[in-house]
Amino acid sequence: MKKDPIMIDGLPSAGKTELDSLTDPIDSEKLLHDVRSLVERSRLRLAQSVNSELVLLYWRVGRRIREEIITEDRADYGKRVVEALSDSLKSEYGSGFGRRNLFNMIRFAEDYQDPEIVQTLSAQLSWSHFIEIIYLKDPLQRQFYAEMARVERWSVRTLRKKIQGMLYERTAISRKPEVLARQELEALSEEDRMTPDLVFRDPYLLDFLGLEDTYSERDLEAAILRELERFLLELGTDFSFIARQKRMTIGDRDFYLDLLFYHRSLRRLVAIELKLGSFDPAHKGQMELYLRWLDRYERRPGEDMPIGLILCGEKNREQIELLQLDLGEIRVAEYLVELPPKGLLEAKLHEAIRLARGQVDLREEKREDEIPRINP
Repeated sequence: MKKDPIMIDGLPSAGKTELDSLTDPIDSEKLLHDVRSLVERSRLRLAQSVNSELVLLYWRVGRRIREEIITEDRADYGKRVVEALSDSLKSEYGSGFGRRNLFNMIRFAEDYQDPEIVQTLSAQLSWSHFIEIIYLKDPLQRQFYAEMARVERWSVRTLRKKIQGMLYERTAISRKPEVLARQELEALSEEDRMTPDLVFRDPYLLDFLGLEDTYSERDLEAAILRELERFLLELGTDFSFIARQKRMTIGDRDFYLDLLFYHRSLRRLVAIELKLGSFDPAHKGQMELYLRWLDRYERRPGEDMPIGLILCGEKNREQIELLQLDLGEIRVAEYLVELPPKGLLEAKLHEAIRLARGQVDLREEKREDEIPRINP
């Protein structure tokens, strides 16, 4: 049955919907917006639920297969079991149960044996995320990438880039003894508590700036601002840009901080100074002055003490250790505007990790020796 047009002041309303005819237009728009929001949120929860259930399913399948073949020492036996199982499952449930993915599931169950951890991570990481993580050799490395991807909501593509860029090896957390590093990662897992050692890198990879062989500090600063989005990606997702050449009037002199950022998770202002050449101990005093000024005039209620990052072309490890700049509010990091061959960079980072962990162990031993012992 054909409906008569809706009349407004005796004239048919053009383009009016039945929803508009029932209520005031402003109310109808709000109602439509609210219902759309409900639908979209439900869709998102449904997608997350499906993803979580898929990850848990793959973990359970991997664990069950692992239980079957773990008692056998023969690799060919496990291979035959997986191939036979894959042939049967693929015909019923599709390519997701192919031979390669079944081996991925087994590896997943081997790397993650705690069901509570799997349950937590599966709520925010997809199976594709886990594929990028499970074949990393170091357990701390796997835990770092899983937790950072969860907290910072990395896409699979971003996670892959972070791994290829050796982010873990460039953070201070990788240079700590395993016990201390694990404690910090567990705090991130249980409380979402971010620390400077998880945030700052060394070196920073600034090859995307496209700088020529010779450039000034002003050129470096300008290039960073031109490529600010990519620079922020290298810094980390929680950084927000605040100011360039931040003026600080102290006494009768003006000082200028190169770059000022804010980190949401740390709840701190982050002062960055750019240095072309090698780190000089005088840079520490300059940064301390800037941090004290920011603490007095720019720090807001609820924020922690500002922290500083000195980005330089080169640094001397012994100077950093003697000044204890790996422990306080000032960090020193190198930057690379041209990437060396990956093998060379990897060797350099692993050597830095080895030396740093050795220094921490020596400090711990010295501290224990200084503790007075009471003879029974």
